[in-house]
Amino acid sequence: MIDFRYHLVSILAVFLSLAIGLVLGANALQDPVLNTLKGQTASLHTDNKNLRDQATQMQNQIRGEEQYAQTLAPQVVAARLKNESVVFVQTPGGSQSVYEQLVKTVQQAGGTVTGLVTIQNKFLAADQLETLDALSTSLKPTGVTDVAGSTSYDRAGAVLASALVTNQPAKAGQGDESNGAVLSSFKSAGYVTSSENLRGRATLAVVIAPSNPYTGKTADGYDKALISLAGALDGADRGTVMAGPGTAAQDGGLISVLRDSGTASKVSSVDTADAASGQVVVVLALGAEMTGKSGAFGVGSGVNGYLPTPVPTPVPTVGKT
Repeated sequence: MIDFRYHLVSILAVFLSLAIGLVLGANALQDPVLNTLKGQTASLHTDNKNLRDQATQMQNQIRGEEQYAQTLAPQVVAARLKNESVVFVQTPGGSQSVYEQLVKTVQQAGGTVTGLVTIQNKFLAADQLETLDALSTSLKPTGVTDVAGSTSYDRAGAVLASALVTNQPAKAGQGDESNGAVLSSFKSAGYVTSSENLRGRATLAVVIAPSNPYTGKTADGYDKALISLAGALDGADRGTVMAGPGTAAQDGGLISVLRDSGTASKVSSVDTADAASGQVVVVLALGAEMTGKSGAFGVGSGVNGYLPTPVPTPVPTVGKT
């Protein structure tokens, strides 16, 4: 009769055999597996080093191109905005750095900066539409007419634009009673703020787009309001450009929304304004606007090219030397 000791010895023998088989098998496979893993590790290390080298090279190239653009910018833009004046309109979320750099480039181009007007969130709020419309109606100066089918933001934009810009060079830098009343009323209502040294009307306008898309339920209304304002500025001056960084041209960004709208045929856009070369492009785009040509410039979706082609030549201002 088979006793318990026999069963125990048999079970131990089976497990011992399995253990021996695993050890022998592992030893047999050890060299090929290790060699394969070592080869894959070496390959990945090489690929990683190559990618790091490429990234470093690209960073160095970008820095070099930025230095190149900064160095040559004054020569490229010189006199392109001579006898012209530019007002900057900053949207909620617009980059202060982009604004400051563009001011320098405009001045290098011979242009005069009349000042900065900053749009407040209250101007864009849906619950302000009725009040905004009433204010715009009461302030509407002679010469500003309502277009059939215009919205409250269209009308508000046209009234505000009348206080900031003109398409008549002889009136540049000048203000009048209606001009002052409009700006003062919009500021008192909390719709805009402006720099203290705002000097009359400008012949050109640059709208600083928000760096990031607006989000939430208010996003669509904000975008429509600002597109209306940009269109109104362009309708009242010699040219308007909307400028911002690449993020402003991503899906949902204000520049992207502009490019998908009918206003894109009137208002130019530049999505590289955070780079020295892009700041030069803004000046070139303003120059093209003065010849009646609009375009989308930069690297984002829907662009016509990095810059206007052919590059516009400086346009003499009628009535000025």
